[in-house]
Amino acid sequence: MKQKKISVFKAVVPCVLVLLVAGSCSKKNTNDVSQPLSVIVTTLAGDINPGKADGTGTAASFNRPSGMINDAAGNIYVADAGNNLIRKVTSDGKVTTFAGSGDKGDVDGIGTAATFNNPVSITLDGSGNLYVAESTGKVIRKITSAGAVTTLAGGGTSGADGTGTAAGFTSPTGIAVDANGVLYVADVYKIRKVTSAGVVTTFAGSGVSGSANGTGTAASFSQLTSIIVGYSGNLYVTDSGNNMIRKITSDGVVSTLAGNGTSGSTDGTGNTATFTTPISLTADNQGNIYVGDSAHLIRAVDVFGKVTTIAGTGFSGLANGEGSKASFSTPYGMSVGVGKVYVADTFNNMIRVITAQ
Repeated sequence: MKQKKISVFKAVVPCVLVLLVAGSCSKKNTNDVSQPLSVIVTTLAGDINPGKADGTGTAASFNRPSGMINDAAGNIYVADAGNNLIRKVTSDGKVTTFAGSGDKGDVDGIGTAATFNNPVSITLDGSGNLYVAESTGKVIRKITSAGAVTTLAGGGTSGADGTGTAAGFTSPTGIAVDANGVLYVADVYKIRKVTSAGVVTTFAGSGVSGSANGTGTAASFSQLTSIIVGYSGNLYVTDSGNNMIRKITSDGVVSTLAGNGTSGSTDGTGNTATFTTPISLTADNQGNIYVGDSAHLIRAVDVFGKVTTIAGTGFSGLANGEGSKASFSTPYGMSVGVGKVYVADTFNNMIRVITAQ
């Protein structure tokens, strides 16, 4: 029986529609009156039972998969937090262990000789190096394409700026890299900046919980969880404690893109929209942002701050199918591939895929 299509995108997010379908966006679509879209949610890899088995599809297992990133070849690197591993997933769902022994620790080394301590976020630079934020280990690790793991920064006094191990993080939960190879880290109430030499400075945030917009340390956040560098070079963060998506320019000017501080799941534009503890982010090459919401929803935010729910029932569960009928259990990681949005469905221990139909 043919499935009934559901309308999950309108004209305010036309490039999201086209990116999911074809990986590009034509200017003529920006004036379309309506762009109905049916999306399908499927499972790429993982089993609901936690584990660390390598394998293909549901023969593989994860334990609280969190942040993830796609490379140019279509592979996904996953911070498998509960296993203290970095996993690699091919486009056809083959899962292997890329780095980490599975033991909790801070040992540098090659591949499985290295150890991690609750790796929760991961990013990839233009040279093929991975960077991992460890929320419990409180360090930033670097992994070369050959799997060599080193500690770039962290381990010093909590919140201290400095170089290498003299710098300290409080609880780094999000990491992103810009076109120049500079890292940005979501660290509770601050955005930290880390150079390729491991020099750590505070880029934005007062260090005290709040919701003030402003420049640099004059701005405030409440429990940052995820960070991305958008297509235009601006930073976007999930300000979970404030139920907001915040925007930060290259000059450190912080503003609120969407959300009004109230917990909820209302679609709308800017402060008419609501989130329930947004926890993960990714972005496409047209400036659209995808948000993993703790209400077990996947939301899209366009460049104007219009929020649309694209998948999820709003209740914890594990169902594939049409967008509004599919369910998730705390989507703590997201990444974008060509025509697809990948979701780390954390408490279902799976990697899910959202595809336009």
